[in-house]
Amino acid sequence: MADFAWPWQYNFPPFFTIQPNLETRKKQLEAWCALVLDYHRQNKSYSVDVTEIQSAPLFCNKKLDRKLSIEGIYMVLEELRKQGHIEWKDPKTKKQGLLMWRTPEEWGKLIYSWVSSKSMQNSVCTLYELSEGEDSEGTEFHGLEKWLLLRALQTLQDQGKAEVINFDGNEGVKFF
Repeated sequence: MADFAWPWQYNFPPFFTIQPNLETRKKQLEAWCALVLDYHRQNKSYSVDVTEIQSAPLFCNKKLDRKLSIEGIYMVLEELRKQGHIEWKDPKTKKQGLLMWRTPEEWGKLIYSWVSSKSMQNSVCTLYELSEGEDSEGTEFHGLEKWLLLRALQTLQDQGKAEVINFDGNEGVKFF
């Protein structure tokens, strides 16, 4: 990932060792959380597999020959879970998770802002049109995975700004 802008901490060897001082550890975990979210945002990745990420560039700096321990990885992922950015597919095993670098509420606001800018209130569009259509190209939500798109739209439905509907075998949304 030559085009990813790694933060300065990534090239600082102690970053890969969970710090014993609580205040330092808090700052370290904040930096790790920001790194994980930025990395997944850049890659438009919405899932985490703990067995795969242990040796991935995100947690393993080959230049420094350093990697974050599995305990450290779980500390970072637990912090992200507390913030609402990760949900485990199986909370007992904690091996695979759904990663949201924006919360569903944030995605909902972004989508509704776009809908408003396009004067699309009182119109219906399919989920495909919304996340894969030509009109949404260039938006941050273009290519958004369906499960997360539905959660974002659910937040809008809860606010009375949209209704998720099924029509002619398609899933869609009507915006208000």
